[in-house]
Amino acid sequence: MAGNCIINDEVCRQASRMEILRRYYAAQVDVARGVADACQLRKLELVMQQADVTPELCPAIAAANQKAEETDAPAGAMMLPDGRVITGKTSSLLGASAALLLNALKAMAGIRSDLDLISNQVIEPISALKIQSLGHHNPRLHSDEVLIALAISGLTNPLADMARDQLGSLRGCDAHFSVIISEEDIKLYKRLGIHVSCEPKYESKRLYHK
Repeated sequence: MAGNCIINDEVCRQASRMEILRRYYAAQVDVARGVADACQLRKLELVMQQADVTPELCPAIAAANQKAEETDAPAGAMMLPDGRVITGKTSSLLGASAALLLNALKAMAGIRSDLDLISNQVIEPISALKIQSLGHHNPRLHSDEVLIALAISGLTNPLADMARDQLGSLRGCDAHFSVIISEEDIKLYKRLGIHVSCEPKYESKRLYHK
């Protein structure tokens, strides 16, 4: 019965505006990749104006770009269900998407940010395997690889298990990155139910993300 339905109009409006913003960034990335033309982008810009949608709607956007400026490297940020915004930066062993995922899991599990969930002794052999045996150019772990490393670390580190148990709590979160991340990372985030958006630029002029 209609009388028994309670609809929070503001929540619905906010969700719609967030979806418009996600599609706008997705269209920008498609244009940068050469798989879409600017016409689609202009249409979305018009929709954004009509719906009063700006990047400020998603705090993760500014946070990711600020972190990238501070570190002079690709970075990401995620809005958690409780409103906190967590960032992740690129390091010698982890890509921004992998670092962000670990930091978000730490935050949701209540684990101090300075505590390591995965030791370098676990990460370094995986990185070496990628370069020496698999022909990858990028030694940094992708998001799926870091989750495998997290599962292995759980055998000896209870904190790793605590963090892994929080994967389901990230469903519905929004993550933004200062560059276009790899297809592997995007697919992994989507499988976890995390909305992903990226700035329409590559980390470098080389378009591979191996």
